[in-house]
Amino acid sequence: MKKRWVVNTPPEWEKIETLSKQLNCSHVIANLLIQRGIETAGEAHAFFNPTLNMLHDPFLMKDMDKAVARLEKAIQTEEKIMIYGDYDVDGTTAVALLYKYLKNKCEKPEYYIPDRYTEGYGVSIRAIDYAAQHGITLMIVTDCGVKAVEKVRYAQTKGVDVIICDHHTPGEQLPEAVAVLDPQRSDCNYPYRWLSGCGVSFKLAQAYSLKHDLPMSELYSLLDLICVSIASDIVPITGENRILAHYGLQQLNERPSLGLNTILKFSGINKPLTINDIVFRIGPKINAAGRVESGNKSVELLIADDAQKAMEVAESINNFNDQRKKLDHNITEEALEYIGQAQYDQSQKATVLFNPNWHKGVIGIVASRLTEYYYRPTVILTESNGLATGSARSVEGFDLYYAISQCSEYLENYGGHKYAAGLTLKLENIEPFRKRFQQIVSETITDEMLIPQINIDAKIKLGDITPELYNMIQKFAPFGPNNNIPVFMTENVTNFIGSKQVGRNNEHLKLVVVDDTRICNDRSGIAFSMGDYFNRISKGEYFDICYTLQENVFMGKIDIQMMIRDIKFKEDNR
Repeated sequence: MKKRWVVNTPPEWEKIETLSKQLNCSHVIANLLIQRGIETAGEAHAFFNPTLNMLHDPFLMKDMDKAVARLEKAIQTEEKIMIYGDYDVDGTTAVALLYKYLKNKCEKPEYYIPDRYTEGYGVSIRAIDYAAQHGITLMIVTDCGVKAVEKVRYAQTKGVDVIICDHHTPGEQLPEAVAVLDPQRSDCNYPYRWLSGCGVSFKLAQAYSLKHDLPMSELYSLLDLICVSIASDIVPITGENRILAHYGLQQLNERPSLGLNTILKFSGINKPLTINDIVFRIGPKINAAGRVESGNKSVELLIADDAQKAMEVAESINNFNDQRKKLDHNITEEALEYIGQAQYDQSQKATVLFNPNWHKGVIGIVASRLTEYYYRPTVILTESNGLATGSARSVEGFDLYYAISQCSEYLENYGGHKYAAGLTLKLENIEPFRKRFQQIVSETITDEMLIPQINIDAKIKLGDITPELYNMIQKFAPFGPNNNIPVFMTENVTNFIGSKQVGRNNEHLKLVVVDDTRICNDRSGIAFSMGDYFNRISKGEYFDICYTLQENVFMGKIDIQMMIRDIKFKEDNR
């Protein structure tokens, strides 16, 4: 698939030169820092040396004082507390964090994860009824709830108070809860808006610890859970999230909790762990329980304090993940086959598919895969409890949440972010929704948005690639949204001795290239799924490459290797 390269506009040369001298670093590093809003030596020192003391005062968050006061009252008067959370990674880690934090401070709290199939997303009536029937007078709702206006009102009629710890976009009206903690609130002046749901729950615990002068070491022992939530929920790894992820990764690598350490054993990951390891190896396993059976299993693992029990639960979660993979593969194949049929209109700029037999637990993954394959906003729907329920995913730059909100007349419920959302509608509204959604997308999306985009941080020469540059780049980690691993572009490279096709079917390329600085700066790289370019490269054509850098160790020799993202031949641009 053709890709669009977008090269970031470099900062003013004077700024680059000044910061380069202040830090005694290369112009390339200074450029990368300034693009991330870091323009002074002091800011660079803070960026490269994050500390937990840099975390914001939790009482800056709207309603935090009310939340802490209500939690204090519940603990002092020995009320029963229930921690409620969504069935995904962010929700289950948030529940686990608050459970582990509170379990020695009050009568053992209960936790509740709704059933994806019978209760659906968000605060459920069944959970409120359960709380009322069991004498629970305080529900702490995590990673959902900011739009649960009617549900919170219902809880009040049952004598159940609610504290909400959410990070999703609120609706026009906030629930009348005791406290609504959500940095996305328009009236909230908290300095950082992009916390995960688990992160907001952490801020509640942090506030309680500060109010009662409790040792922070107890709270900081839970940072591995926050790191897993940050990575899995794909929130920006900037500001406070970057600090939390930095120390959470450190803990995952050095002293992970029993539950997470057990799931690591099933993942076969070599340490040191990275954010990508969590996104692609750990998060999906934790998610699988809620997709296939129940998210309660995930919480059970995350709070485990018995090694044998943790191993048993982790094994069952690993089996759920195997089932999830099969379902995901089969449904994706069915969806691709349907789109490929002659009667399907592929000229549409959005995909909306419904099949009542598709498994509700994996349609979000299928939506992601189809978005990646066809690169257009995608909604995947299935039937559950007499309604159509679905997941939606977007392409870079397109506000999916806005598009879905413009179809609200056909929806029973919806929520989410710019790039991912969930929705529920009546079966008879599927076709009207499809037409309206496709119309909105067609009117608001640009042709450029429908071409996969590679964001390039800087143009450099091959001679700029040195061990010093690579080592400095590693200090930008942990990498993730809004702090991605730097992508470089080098123009006018050509084949040097050693380029060849590799892989079982010669589908990949091993490149050895030089640029206009010639032989003294030859550099090797690997280009996956680009083996078809070899004939043109071997004939000496000039081309441009964009890539990231990776350390490669072979037979004891360490080399800095280019991981090629894309290739563009000069002849094709004339």
